[in-house]
Amino acid sequence: QVQLVESGGGLVQPGGSLRLSCAASGIILSIADMGWYRQAPGKQRELVARITKDASTNYAESVKGRFTISRDNAKNTVYLQMNSLKPEDTAVYYCNADVRSIGGWRDYWGQGTQVTVSS
Repeated sequence: QVQLVESGGGLVQPGGSLRLSCAASGIILSIADMGWYRQAPGKQRELVARITKDASTNYAESVKGRFTISRDNAKNTVYLQMNSLKPEDTAVYYCNADVRSIGGWRDYWGQGTQVTVSS
């Protein structure tokens, strides 16, 4: 019913930038919070940033001042601008959204996009 599709990952050198996008599609009646999580090899998935429908945000301490989350409610899309990237930011990044569809509210996840920070 609802799909989240991420794009924008890739290989970047330390200090570089990437912009991730995640578009929700399907039968969408409303979207509440949207967010980005990441999972590095051998580690648990962790919150990177979340944004409410009225654009209130929160960030992991490790990315504050470097990453910016934003959303376009008209396009059902959330973005993550990542600047000053570090090797420790290397992970698979997952989009998450709380979506109201035909069956009610549900938590959806994207398939993930790889971000690799390396020289």
